[in-house]
Amino acid sequence: MGIGGCIILIGVGAIVTFATDWHVSGVNLPLAGLIMMAVGLIGLVSYVSILKRRRVEPPSPGAPVIEIDDRSRPYR
Repeated sequence: MGIGGCIILIGVGAIVTFATDWHVSGVNLPLAGLIMMAVGLIGLVSYVSILKRRRVEPPSPGAPVIEIDDRSRPYR
């Protein structure tokens, strides 16, 4: 579930909780909407934290490049 799916889940949960007055026997719709919003929020936070960890900054252009020449090493 990506960022878009999490945002949609939060939106649908908010609509079910606050904007409807349906009554379904056996289902507490406001609670179901709150659960959907919580799951969407947890998914969004976890997705963003994983995305933040994956982002690796490239070295600056002025950084020296170290190359190891394997030909100068003796064989063991």
